[in-house]
Amino acid sequence: MEGRRLKCPLCGGTDFQVEEGKLDSKWGFTAHKVKIVICKNCGYVMLFYEGRTIWDFD
Repeated sequence: MEGRRLKCPLCGGTDFQVEEGKLDSKWGFTAHKVKIVICKNCGYVMLFYEGRTIWDFD
């Protein structure tokens, strides 16, 4: 998919800060790995799912 580029749905910006994170389930039995993409123009946050994990060492 050449030429495709991520675009902020709120402001149309194309410059992002990218981080990795983890969201725990309500009872803490599983966790979900996510890529966190933050628009540098307006601060809109997008989460992209990267799979589940049972390793929760917080």
